[in-house]
Amino acid sequence: MTRTATLRSAVDGPETVARAVRPDNTAEMATRVEDGAVVTDIERETTSGLRSTVDDYVVNLTVAVQAREHAADYDNNE
Repeated sequence: MTRTATLRSAVDGPETVARAVRPDNTAEMATRVEDGAVVTDIERETTSGLRSTVDDYVVNLTVAVQAREHAADYDNNE
């Protein structure tokens, strides 16, 4: 039995954020932009594997959002 999770994150600049997190996706992950949000589907064989992957993804997403925000702040200050 496969375990699945879909994470939807409404963020500023979803295309940029999605491009930033996609390189870390495994074969069992798919990231897209849908209705202004980053949406990632994750599949794993075990609940613990799913939890671990979701945890890692949330960290990567957080870093991508923060980097985009810092870049936007820098562009606005020049």
